[in-house]
Amino acid sequence: QAQFVESGGGVAEVGGSLTFSCAASRKIFSFSRLAWYRQAPGKHRELAATIDGTGITDYADSLWRRFTISADNAENLVSLQMNSLVTEDTTSYHCHADSLTSTWGYERDIWGQGTRVTVSS
Repeated sequence: QAQFVESGGGVAEVGGSLTFSCAASRKIFSFSRLAWYRQAPGKHRELAATIDGTGITDYADSLWRRFTISADNAENLVSLQMNSLVTEDTTSYHCHADSLTSTWGYERDIWGQGTRVTVSS
């Protein structure tokens, strides 16, 4: 059973936008930090964006002008909006939680299965 499920990935053109979300299959009461990572084949995993439980966000230096992370405790736990897409954004994106409390109790190090983004020129 996937602990998080990402949705909204797909194909977009250079210069376009995509938004995808990460959903939890239980009610989330609070979290410490949520993040989006991305990893292209043969490359190291890159931390793209984070948001903590107080709403403070942080981004990779190369992405902050184009990406926006948002979160709530509703159905879509954390989302990532990507603007001005470039071909280098083509990769898989994974959501992650450092820790959270939910109807399942206290949870740590939770990952989604990933959503694929392809940016075509």
